[in-house]
Amino acid sequence: MKLFTIYNRMLLVVLFGGFITVGAFFYQALTYILNSTIDEGLNEELMEVREFMHSRNHAPAPKGDKNLIITFENIPNATDYKEIKDTVFFNPKKRVTESGRYLKADIVFEGRPLRVLIINSKLPQQKQFQLIFFAILIPVLILFAVLIYINHYILKKMWQPFRHILSQIKTFNLNKESKYINVNSSVDEFTELDESVSAMITKIGEDFREIKLFTENASHEMMTPIAVINSKLDNILQSNTLREEDSQSLQDLYMAISKLNKISHSLLLLVKIEHDLLTGAEELSVNEMILQKAEYFRELIFERHLHLTIETANTTIKTSRYLFDILLNNLFSNAIRHNIDSGKINVLLKDGKLIFENTGQLGPLQEDKVFERFYKTAGSEGIGLGLAIIKQICNKQNFDLKYEYRAPFHSFIINLN
Repeated sequence: MKLFTIYNRMLLVVLFGGFITVGAFFYQALTYILNSTIDEGLNEELMEVREFMHSRNHAPAPKGDKNLIITFENIPNATDYKEIKDTVFFNPKKRVTESGRYLKADIVFEGRPLRVLIINSKLPQQKQFQLIFFAILIPVLILFAVLIYINHYILKKMWQPFRHILSQIKTFNLNKESKYINVNSSVDEFTELDESVSAMITKIGEDFREIKLFTENASHEMMTPIAVINSKLDNILQSNTLREEDSQSLQDLYMAISKLNKISHSLLLLVKIEHDLLTGAEELSVNEMILQKAEYFRELIFERHLHLTIETANTTIKTSRYLFDILLNNLFSNAIRHNIDSGKINVLLKDGKLIFENTGQLGPLQEDKVFERFYKTAGSEGIGLGLAIIKQICNKQNFDLKYEYRAPFHSFIINLN
C-alpha cells in the first residue's frame, strides 16, 4: 500500500472521528439550548395561568397557538409538585402526533386543588435546529474537502524529490553505466537521502569496476600458469623415461591440476554471473540448442552406454545465448556424470518447461542443499559447482528451478516462462 494511501486513510479516520465527536457535542449543546428555551416558555406560561386565574377568577380560554396545549385536572390535595419532561402527544389542533415538552404543576383556584398540564410542541424549535445544523454542517464538509485536497496537493509536491530518487534507483543499471542525477529539495531529509544515495551509487560503481577488473585479471593470471603446468605434465607423461611409480604420481598430479582448473573456471564463472558481467539477450530456439548439445555429448553418452530420449516442442525464448549454452552444458554433464552404466537420460521440452531426468545409484538428494556450492554426494568425482551454476543462471534469467526425485529418476525442472 502506498504511503499517500495510508496517510490519507489515517487523515480521513482522524477527521471523521473529530467530526463525529464535535457533531455529538454540538448536538447535545443544541438539544440543551432547545430544551432550556422551551422550559423557560413553559414556566412563563404557568406564571401567566396563575396570574390570569388570580385576576379573572376563572381558567384561561384555550389559546390560538397550535403548538401549545393547556389542560386542568382536579386532584385531592395540592402540593409543591412540579415536573418538566419530554413527551410524545397527540395534538388535536393539528391532528398529528408530535414530540414536545410538558410541565405539570399543582395550583389552588377558589379553594379547589388543580393540576395544570402545559404541553409545548418542539416542532418549531426542531426546524430551527435543523436549519442551524445544516448551516454549520455544509461549510464544515466543504472545509474538510478543501483541506484534504490541499493536503494531498502539498504532500504530492513535497514528496516529488523522493519519487525522483526512487525512480532513478529502480532504473539504475551498473552494466549500462547509469548516471545518478542529484535532486534539489528544500526538505533536509530528502537532501540527506539524495546525498546518501549518490555516495552509495558511486561506491557501488567503484566496487563493481574493481570486481570486474579483478575477475578479468584473475581469469587470465590463474589460467595461464595452470595451462603451462598442464602442458609440461603432458610432455612428461608422454616421455618414455619415466618409471611406473613416477608416472602414476604425475598422473595424479595431472588430475589434481585439471580439477583445480575446473574449480577456478567455475568460480570465476559464478562471479561473472552474480555481478551481471555476462549480458546480452537474443531470441533463441531452445529445441535446436538441445539437439546441438546432445550431438556434442554423443560420444560420452555412447561410452557410458546411456539411453538418451529427447522430446521437444518448438520453443523460443529471449535470453543470453552464452549463459543458456552453459546451462544446457551443465545439465547434460550432470546427467551423464551422475548416471549409472546403461542408465537413462530423458530430456523433455513442453509447455515452456525444460525437464532433465537421469537414473542414478543413490536415492533422493537433499532438496535444501542440492544447489549449494561444493555440495557433493558420497563418492562423487565432481567439484560440486555444476548445479550451483545452473541455479545462479536460472536466478539471473528469472527461470524457476526445482529438483524432484521419482525413483529411479532425478529430475531438474526449469520453467522458462
